[in-house]
Amino acid sequence: MLQRLFGRRNPHPEAASRLYEAAVRQAREPVFYRGFHIPDTLDGRFELISLHVFLILHRLKDQREQTDELAQALFDTMFADMDRSLREMGAGDLGVGPRVKKMAQAFYGRIAAYDAGLAAENGRLEEAVRRNLYGTVDDPGSAAVAAMSGYMRRQADILRGQDLRHIAAGQVRFAEPATQSASES
Repeated sequence: MLQRLFGRRNPHPEAASRLYEAAVRQAREPVFYRGFHIPDTLDGRFELISLHVFLILHRLKDQREQTDELAQALFDTMFADMDRSLREMGAGDLGVGPRVKKMAQAFYGRIAAYDAGLAAENGRLEEAVRRNLYGTVDDPGSAAVAAMSGYMRRQADILRGQDLRHIAAGQVRFAEPATQSASES
């Protein structure tokens, strides 16, 4: 808001919207809910969107000096959509702000946990996946947690290989989620 008052606007809203749309499209893939046993609930959907936005932000972090504004625009786009979605679901005006703030805080926690997990090979990513992605599931099973952790590592590698110019233009490609069921792995 202060940027608007003083004339400075983020130059990346269209690219951020395209990146966010790609993250949401990937998060809606039925295989996550059927094969990887992510709960098909509001929480489960938020977790998958958060995971995919995190993966894009993780890629952008590699060249932070060139991508800070785009990363901020992506974050802003995500939480503007969360605000809009809550309002469409009937949340009252007074309740939306605190809920979006809580969601943003949760997202920051996931960023920290997933970043640390991707940087380590000691099971930290699996712990973060179990705690966050499967947080509402009594026992997701070690196969599902391992499959989603492997998926995240593969996607991070795939995104790392994509040209930053394309990503900055809002073009990002996620690989198809493995079609093998997590319970079969």
